[in-house]
Amino acid sequence: MRQLLSRGSLLALSSSILLTACGTASGPSAESGKGEGKQELLLVSYAVTKGAYDKILPKFAADWKAKTGQDIKIRTSYGGSGTQTRAVIDGLDADVATLALSADVLKLQEASLIQPGWEKELPSDSIITNSAVAFLTRAGNPKGVRTWKDLVKHGVTVVTANPKTSGGARWNFLGLWGSVAQTGGDQKQAEAYVTNVYKNVENLPKDAREASDVFLKRDQGDVLLNYENEAILATRTGDLKAPFVVPEVNIRIEGPVAVVDKVVDRKGTRKAAEALAAYLFTEEAQQIFAEEGFRPTNPTVWQRVKDRFAPVKTFFSVKDFGGWEAVNKTFFDNGGLWDRLFAQSR
Repeated sequence: MRQLLSRGSLLALSSSILLTACGTASGPSAESGKGEGKQELLLVSYAVTKGAYDKILPKFAADWKAKTGQDIKIRTSYGGSGTQTRAVIDGLDADVATLALSADVLKLQEASLIQPGWEKELPSDSIITNSAVAFLTRAGNPKGVRTWKDLVKHGVTVVTANPKTSGGARWNFLGLWGSVAQTGGDQKQAEAYVTNVYKNVENLPKDAREASDVFLKRDQGDVLLNYENEAILATRTGDLKAPFVVPEVNIRIEGPVAVVDKVVDRKGTRKAAEALAAYLFTEEAQQIFAEEGFRPTNPTVWQRVKDRFAPVKTFFSVKDFGGWEAVNKTFFDNGGLWDRLFAQSR
């Protein structure tokens, strides 16, 4: 079910990359002294981060200009995290990757694009943002979906993205699984529950943003599983007419950042790429993430904004499942639990 990008698709993706105007392109160049030359970076990220980066990147460009005298142009590419990871492995020249889960960064490491130890190069183990799984429902919540158990009710249609292409969907899956396994249930109970949820899933959009469009714009489904920040955005724009639900027991969704070592060393952009990655942890950038509905990892900013977010009594994390290497092998590799349970649900 994995979506691979052909060479033609990769070129099409590259040609459609969104631009943030921060100077003019001059092609790859070596790092230069104050005021000399121009820098150009490519930031590759997952779909739902676009609103935040539209605001953050111009501020970083201004900060870089003030500190170095250089203009900097930052190109951006957005899509499902799994698809973006595959594109970078296939040759998309990302200087900085901010993907939906550390498992995708580990794939770049396995492809020798990123050096081991990247997690320790920045604060919070290189996690920029946290989030949680939210349930978006129809106005008035006519199906009464308030807890994880409600997702298996007869007649409830669930919308969630495809874990093979979407990092958000993998978090959703771990939320579903952990709602049983982290509250006293055994594996057999978790398998039965997840299978029954997927029996209520009619289609699997490729990423979290497309899943939102299916539910909010095409009016398909009774409940959407998605990032809390997507629910906050939909409420703000008026697309969501009902209060959303953040279950009290939830998975801590962690969004990492990494500099793509092999690319920046070849292009001579390491200094600028590392500066961008570090800037994402500043109070200025973290405040913007918070305004876009992400839970900031900067402790100072979190204390300022925490009352804006739904209380979660118990957060479990990917570490509770043995880390991403174990999770991918057990759940998401070809022939893993997700493939088997999804097949059983059809």
